[in-house]
Amino acid sequence: MSRYITRLRMRRTYKWNGRPVGEDRKLKRKYYESMSISVEGKTEDATVSSGQYILIEGDDDDNPFVAQLHKLYTDDSGKKKTAVVQWFVRMCEVPQNKRKLLGRDPHPQEIFFYQDRSCDNEVDGETILGAVQTAPATPRTPRHATPSIPSRSAPARKPGNVLEEARARLHVSSVPESLPCREQEFQDIYNFVESKVIDGTGGCMYISGVPGTGKTATVHEVVRSLQQSAEQDEIPHFHFIEINGMKMTDPHQAYVQILQKLTDQKATPDHAAALLEKRFSAPAPKKETTVLLVDELDLLWTRKQNVMYNLFDWPTRRNARLVVLTIANTMDLPERIMINRVASRLGLTRMSFQPYTFKQLQQIITSRLNRVKAFEEDALQLVSRKVAALSGDARRCLDICRRATEICEHSGSQKNGSGLVGMSHVMEALDEMFSSSYIAAIRCASVQEQLFLRAVIAEFRRLGLEEATFQQVFVQHQALCRVEGLQPVSVSEGLAVCQRLGSCRLLLLEGSRLDLFLRIRLNVSQDDVLYALKAD
Repeated sequence: MSRYITRLRMRRTYKWNGRPVGEDRKLKRKYYESMSISVEGKTEDATVSSGQYILIEGDDDDNPFVAQLHKLYTDDSGKKKTAVVQWFVRMCEVPQNKRKLLGRDPHPQEIFFYQDRSCDNEVDGETILGAVQTAPATPRTPRHATPSIPSRSAPARKPGNVLEEARARLHVSSVPESLPCREQEFQDIYNFVESKVIDGTGGCMYISGVPGTGKTATVHEVVRSLQQSAEQDEIPHFHFIEINGMKMTDPHQAYVQILQKLTDQKATPDHAAALLEKRFSAPAPKKETTVLLVDELDLLWTRKQNVMYNLFDWPTRRNARLVVLTIANTMDLPERIMINRVASRLGLTRMSFQPYTFKQLQQIITSRLNRVKAFEEDALQLVSRKVAALSGDARRCLDICRRATEICEHSGSQKNGSGLVGMSHVMEALDEMFSSSYIAAIRCASVQEQLFLRAVIAEFRRLGLEEATFQQVFVQHQALCRVEGLQPVSVSEGLAVCQRLGSCRLLLLEGSRLDLFLRIRLNVSQDDVLYALKAD
């Protein structure tokens, strides 16, 4: 039995409790679970055991070191007692420059985990003063906190003049009061979904059209109108969910998103597919109809096309009560990339959104402005005709008009920002929109390079995808050469043209072991390419 005298001349006696719980013959050690500490003048002994927090004698008698006891062992002689610990530091031991990193005011008795390889974690067991009680600090942030946006301290600033109000109304995110020029498409989609919800049956509709023609906006407006009818008990209630192929890293994530939005349940893609299969196959008398909107359908394409097949096959089940509305940019996508068994499940219910004409674009802008006089009539007609001749994209038209209002507001002739947007402002906005360095590079490209870009766009439209191989584009390029009365180039010459466009960053090229299978994507929008080629 050994004895130890502290600086306060308080005699302590240390002894093991019980028999060894383990032995290491190689290191000649015997391990114990706990140890008793007898203090002179006290009737009860203190006990320290593995896992407890302990106090260890240090330089400052008022602030002994804090540690967590991991192991207790002795050598063969049984005289030397050793403890293996994990060190902690008090707040007073933390440097001032490190305390700021906490971002809060800690408690004076708070301790922190300390890890330093230079610090020995084996100490003399007879320097242990006793056990100490610890309590976990209460976290300032809840474990499952939901981030939130702070509320406004003041209401949003109202438009200061006519141009600011027009700019807010012309923003793409601004929800218009109505959708002009799409009344017939709205009615057809509304009748299709309404009949399925009332009858409790399923079905598919394929909606196609070039970007910016109001496909998604029209479907959203249809769903809003149907939800209002359901709230007034005019039709049965239904459940609406939406997925977008652009927001998925893998097509099979569609199963996960659909299941989560239907049941708030998370699962792997394979498990989610099995659960959805069971849900849409099992009969349930009180099951509500589910309306599923699948935007950017072409991005859900896989080699086996099982994702598309399931999305189109589930509505045909007798007890599914599933209505699927699919949206893509290519009218004949089913015939181009879908195998027969998938295309047959899609059915013949299709809706095609034609590009807006200049009169329709002018009507859209006028309806958004809603009696806000900010544009001259000639200026509106000019931007509508320009965009209609290029693509008929309403979003591009709105962007140009918004930029024209900014130019008008900051021009020197309109100091108070109260003038109308004229032809000069629209022309300047058009030049900015279609005068990027990429368009200048296209205009300065050689005839074969311009033909190659036209071939890329033609192949993209044929496939319904935004990617193609060099071999596919090269076939289109040769056909265009014959149409233009030019001598078709060889494969090596065509590859050199492709590489030059890639070095200018007009194309994005993904290498392959064989040059024929080089993957090609456009690094500029198709509208910009067509505008540059038409202007040229």
